[in-house]
Amino acid sequence: MPASAPDATRAARWKILALLFVCRVSLGLQFQTLGSIADPLVVQFGFNYIEIGTLIGLFMLPGLLLSLPAGWVGRHASDRQLVATGLVLMALGGGIAALAHGFGLLALGRLVAGAGFVLSTLYFTKMGVDWVAGLELATALGILVMSWPFGIAAGQVGHAWLAATFDWRATLIFASVCCAAGATAVALTYHSPPAPAGAPVPAATGLPRDELLLTLLAAAVWGMFNAGYVVYLSFAPRVLVASGYGATEAASVISIASWVMIFSVTAAGSIADRTGRHATVLCVCLAAGIVSLLLLQHGKWAIALSLAFGLIGAAPAGIIMSLTGQSMAPQRRAFGMGVFLSFYFLIMTAAPPLAGWLCDRTGKPFTAIEFAAGLFAATGLGFTAFGPLKRRLARRASPDDAPRLA
Repeated sequence: MPASAPDATRAARWKILALLFVCRVSLGLQFQTLGSIADPLVVQFGFNYIEIGTLIGLFMLPGLLLSLPAGWVGRHASDRQLVATGLVLMALGGGIAALAHGFGLLALGRLVAGAGFVLSTLYFTKMGVDWVAGLELATALGILVMSWPFGIAAGQVGHAWLAATFDWRATLIFASVCCAAGATAVALTYHSPPAPAGAPVPAATGLPRDELLLTLLAAAVWGMFNAGYVVYLSFAPRVLVASGYGATEAASVISIASWVMIFSVTAAGSIADRTGRHATVLCVCLAAGIVSLLLLQHGKWAIALSLAFGLIGAAPAGIIMSLTGQSMAPQRRAFGMGVFLSFYFLIMTAAPPLAGWLCDRTGKPFTAIEFAAGLFAATGLGFTAFGPLKRRLARRASPDDAPRLA
């Protein structure tokens, strides 16, 4: 390989990351539709908050069944083809939901979009790790995962405006168009990274027990963190409405957290990569996030608390996602991401309905926010357990496996 090849690969890495970021924004836009149009659906169809939480959670349900098959199919199709297919399914699911006149079609649309989300999420993540593995991983993955809250933040503001100006169905149509555009962009422009020097290592299925344990723990940490964030996005506006805010104003205030995360997650990942103190950075951030969640019922501080949650509390997303690159060998990454996402989706499917049940049972939307704070605390405990577990597994691994697990 010519001497300039590493520099060219490094430059290409950031171009690919920009492409993935832009296309992955549509995932957040499509997911956020139900959270943004919950109040119109309650008014039009008489849904309760368990049903709203269920519709939000149904988006994640296909991941329980499809994540492992999605990882396996990576041996027979390219990452580019699978991401494009996933985005097309998300567009189709949004279109189905836009035709709904009750719970049934809304649920079907969420399930179809969720199936596309499985494929898209798995292979977007694999693409990102493939391009940046071993180099600025927390920083680069921090940038990539921020496309999700960027899409959600845009949806919180844009969907509320579309629903108020036109109709709640307009939000679903707009998100579907964005998914279709993302599918086209990936299909036409993405390419895989250069193959490493030496004999190619064929893709493999199955995970050794040590990698399986690490992958499941990493998935639990990522799932609890995201579940806390999603519960916050879905129920925090209702806390502010109960404090006297208008619905659009409340959505705009809560969206501040997602907007500033675009910068704070990258900054937190960079600080962690440069200092090597990933656990310390994460725990400080999560502690600040928990405090900002628990103070949210004081509506007069809402803007400052939303800003604090986004700038500090939710900042360690890239640090957490970097655990995926430490959990499994490259040749098992597609299958391993299927295992990872299966457990992740289990947590993400259960959290919104449970939060809705807590709200209905207590009559207080803030109960869901307390639940989100508990999920953030569990995230910190899980992350701090990952390093000691990895070191313990490395000590007892065979000589051939030790370098990979160390």
